[in-house]
Amino acid sequence: MADLISLMKWPLIASLILPWLLVYLGLHIVQRGVIFVDLALAQTAAFGTCVSMVLGYDVHDWQSYAFSLGFTFVGAVVLTFTRSRDQRVPQEALIGIVYVVAAAAAILALSKSAGGNEELQRSLVGELLVVRPSDVLKTFALFLAVGAVHFFFRKKFLAISASPEAAATSGLNVRWWDFVFYMLFGLVVTSFVHIGGVLLVFTYLVVPAVCATYLVNRIGAKFAVGWIIATVSSIVSLFITVQGDLPVGAAIVCVLGLVLVIVASISKFMRKTTLQPNLDAGGPQAVPARSSHD
Repeated sequence: MADLISLMKWPLIASLILPWLLVYLGLHIVQRGVIFVDLALAQTAAFGTCVSMVLGYDVHDWQSYAFSLGFTFVGAVVLTFTRSRDQRVPQEALIGIVYVVAAAAAILALSKSAGGNEELQRSLVGELLVVRPSDVLKTFALFLAVGAVHFFFRKKFLAISASPEAAATSGLNVRWWDFVFYMLFGLVVTSFVHIGGVLLVFTYLVVPAVCATYLVNRIGAKFAVGWIIATVSSIVSLFITVQGDLPVGAAIVCVLGLVLVIVASISKFMRKTTLQPNLDAGGPQAVPARSSHD
């Protein structure tokens, strides 16, 4: 029992103190309508790690992190300059291309490596179960710093996420603040992908934010609800992992997916029950009654 507690201690701590910033950034991503940007940047970070391994560095070396961060920043620059007012090609299509090319490049980079298959799997599901305490603490400190920047400049980031056209009309340099946003976003994604992998990064960023959007309207309430959903789902997933001897990252992804289905169903039911009294009372949605002359 003591060995089990020792094994699950840092995965639990990581699941409790790290997802909050991912949830907040996910709200921006959902509002901007670039859902797969996190997946693209996470895969770009994983590709950087693959390149470092081909060059002979261990996945835990600082050089590996530097390669991962460098490739992610290149991806962030590309994403910044793919959004324009007269968008001939949807930005989501370009984001998808970045993801596919990065994934294919990672496969090519590791195709001749002895541990290529294992590293590809690690890049997807991470190594949360064997995460090192130093990695958790360093990532948490980084998240606090990035969170502080977002807090001080929150009005600018929120304005651009809500309506880039209105933000530009008000005099805000949208391209510059987009660049800052994606650079910070890439820093966060790079740091967490080494712990949780590509799939968990995407899930933490998108699923809690979508669930919160279904349930509440205000940004503060969305953040609180999303954080609670991410935290509770993580704890439940760790319990399932212990009971079933399952990969913890994949378990969290599946539990959050199930939560999304439940929340979407509840939201649909609540809308129906709210709309029905208006219909019964002859509200604006009600079908007008026929006259006696019809």
